[in-house]
Amino acid sequence: MNKETSTARFSQVTSLLDAGDSDAWAVHDEALELKRRGEDVIMLSIGDPDFRTPDPIIDNAVSHMRVGRTHYSPALGELNLRRAVADYESRVSPHRCQVEEVAIFPGVTSAIYSVMSCLLDPGDGAVIVDPMYVGYEPIMRALQVDMQIVYARAKSGFVPSFKEITSAVTTSTRVIFINTPANPTGAIMDQTLLAKLAKWCQQNKIWLVCDEIYSMLTYRRPHVSLRTAAESLDRLVVIDGLSKSHAMSGWRMGWAVGQKDLIHHLGNFSAMSIFGCPQFIQDAATFALNNDEYYVKDMRDRYELRRDKVCERLDQIPSISYHKPESGMFIMIDVSKVEADDRVFAKKLLDAECVSVLPGIAFGDSTRGHVRFSLVQPMSVLMEGCDRLQKFIEEK
Repeated sequence: MNKETSTARFSQVTSLLDAGDSDAWAVHDEALELKRRGEDVIMLSIGDPDFRTPDPIIDNAVSHMRVGRTHYSPALGELNLRRAVADYESRVSPHRCQVEEVAIFPGVTSAIYSVMSCLLDPGDGAVIVDPMYVGYEPIMRALQVDMQIVYARAKSGFVPSFKEITSAVTTSTRVIFINTPANPTGAIMDQTLLAKLAKWCQQNKIWLVCDEIYSMLTYRRPHVSLRTAAESLDRLVVIDGLSKSHAMSGWRMGWAVGQKDLIHHLGNFSAMSIFGCPQFIQDAATFALNNDEYYVKDMRDRYELRRDKVCERLDQIPSISYHKPESGMFIMIDVSKVEADDRVFAKKLLDAECVSVLPGIAFGDSTRGHVRFSLVQPMSVLMEGCDRLQKFIEEK
């Protein structure tokens, strides 16, 4: 009887999720183990903000827990939070957003998975821009979607053209999935490109889904939302959340904004999967959205200062170049003149100097030869990381 446990059968989804490029995360995993053992590791391979969630948001959550906001919530989210999201989207777009166009999720990844589950059947096609957030491909594999990849190379600032995106569309394509501002590059798609894409998708009856999780963390150049750029909102979906801009990554709070019939289906999907988000967290998120101007600006300014100081240090290191991000919390460093394989570079850097960076191949072929340098550490740690990076390169 015990032999049966060693030959247990699992679903096809499990094998699809096991098929990813785990080597890309090997250095990060090793760095975590070294840090656990007490080694002096500088962790620059993660995207979790080092800032504390602002105290007033924490206090708001605690107060709502104390008054009993710890029960089931509606599948689409608490009305007050949906209204706060609708008000926010109405402020940043000329198109007024209604509560009925908003669905709340435990994080942006959950929102993406739910939206794609409601738009795509197995065998359908989706156009995705490479480089991409590491979670996109596993979602598409799990849904058995045919991915058509558009490569946004460094020479174009990691921004694809309208022609490159639309040329990737096939007869099976039902979704074009974009990310602006982008992870890991910080690249921003301009209003003209977004407007052309939206109109083209509507004419061709294709959904255009935009992940805008870094929308509130842009620097000199402002983010333009897909809802702002588009003349019409038909077949458009915007996904956003509070993880990055409000240092609330562990709170798991995201949302999707789209036409009412899609939101209806998302409600049904949520009801049989996540079954709502904690009430007190949604209450705190509502407070955060309605009282966030100071906190978001402060964190954005500090990230920008970190970016500028790190770039100044990188300018002093021979044999590398970098893409200065317009948003976000990462810098993509081209190390191809030092080491052809970015995974090898990252491993050697960890072994020699106890600095953990993420190989660019984790995000796709367009960032091959790069490593992602995270800005989610205090300035002193970032400067030490740059010092160790320079020492490593000069001693190679």
